[in-house]
Amino acid sequence: MTRNYAKYRDQFNVLTDWAALRAGQRCPAVDGEFKKVLTAMDCARRALERMPPPAALRACEPNTLAGIRALRPAGTRRMWDTIPVPTYRDKLAGAWLGRMAGCTLGACVEFFSIEDLQRMAKYSKMSYPPTDYWTVAMSAYRMRYGKDIFLNYTRPHMKYVPVDDDLTYTILDLLILEEYGVDFTPDDVGRAWLKYLPTACTAERAALDTLKKGVPGRRAALPDNPWIEWIGGDIRVDGWGYMAPAWPEKAAEFAYRETYVSHRYSGIYGGMYLAAAISAAFALNDTEAALQAGLAEIPRDCRTALAVRWALSQKRRVRNWKQARQAVDDKFLPMSLVHTDNNLCLTIFGLLIGGHDFTKVIGETVAMGMDNDCTAASAGSIFGAAYGKSAIPDKWYKCFHDKQRTYINGHEWLKIGRTLKRFEACARKVFA
Repeated sequence: MTRNYAKYRDQFNVLTDWAALRAGQRCPAVDGEFKKVLTAMDCARRALERMPPPAALRACEPNTLAGIRALRPAGTRRMWDTIPVPTYRDKLAGAWLGRMAGCTLGACVEFFSIEDLQRMAKYSKMSYPPTDYWTVAMSAYRMRYGKDIFLNYTRPHMKYVPVDDDLTYTILDLLILEEYGVDFTPDDVGRAWLKYLPTACTAERAALDTLKKGVPGRRAALPDNPWIEWIGGDIRVDGWGYMAPAWPEKAAEFAYRETYVSHRYSGIYGGMYLAAAISAAFALNDTEAALQAGLAEIPRDCRTALAVRWALSQKRRVRNWKQARQAVDDKFLPMSLVHTDNNLCLTIFGLLIGGHDFTKVIGETVAMGMDNDCTAASAGSIFGAAYGKSAIPDKWYKCFHDKQRTYINGHEWLKIGRTLKRFEACARKVFA
């Protein structure tokens, strides 16, 4: 089995360069040669799409909720019988502000190479890992999601929480529970996507395109979707932890219903795991304990659980961002840089390295690179749920001025304080 699939992309790029050269020279046979390649590629794509995972993997990685629960290890499924309101409010604010801070720090350097990250810090005379929002942005006037230019993500120009998909989907969780109630289904999620999402990427885009053809949410994930194990399931589930605090089983169940619309296997498990860990953090008051608790809601021998346990086992060996990234590269390359499992390990490393220091948690996580707005957002969310708003220096959120921007249809501008009240109202519904 090849582990060098990335070389195929390089070879295809060289092929297109040859085709462009010969087309520019008006060679008559260029289209004919390229059609041969495209025909062969289409045959290979269809064969790969039909190829099932090995039976051994399918046996330990079911895609039904009942199957997943049957393979869970023992664990505490619920930690609060009632919501301790003052504690919950502090931790909810910490989780949401921590998520927004981590996401915003990583947003304008998402997928930067380590070398580019270090050059950017050096150019802007900032420390590395960063200890504050970036003061400059590459491609400063390029637009993100049709709403904000990259300049809006920098310290000198930040007036609110600028738009990002990681934060937009958290608000979409809220809208789903408000409109469809605690018994919402994947089909309801599909209806919400059609109503509220003007755009999406990778797995979400594939599912949204399928939904637009009239396919219900429960069947939207699989047609023409090679991204079913990518990180999209992870970035969408924090709201379920917020609305089922200290009830990891329920948070994971909500995450299952939501991620099922676009993901399978690790793509579902990563979302369930993070929702459970965030939920558990509300009661456990410790990030590492929450990371352990999240494992109780996914199959014990699935690849995601194995990756999480590996990351947790490296606590004494991985002491900084550089060691963390090297460890993940050594273990997972050439896995896609947008896969659930490798990025999940970076989130865990950020929390283990940073400990009780929020600035270090999100700074180290962003410094690791890869999908670092997603990983830092998840780290910030778990940290805030464990330690509360008071553990987050106000420099990370005062610049938000109680205002957030999304690209959700009809919900572009939101007040952060009002959003927190809506999350609390939904949590009361869940507990009722």
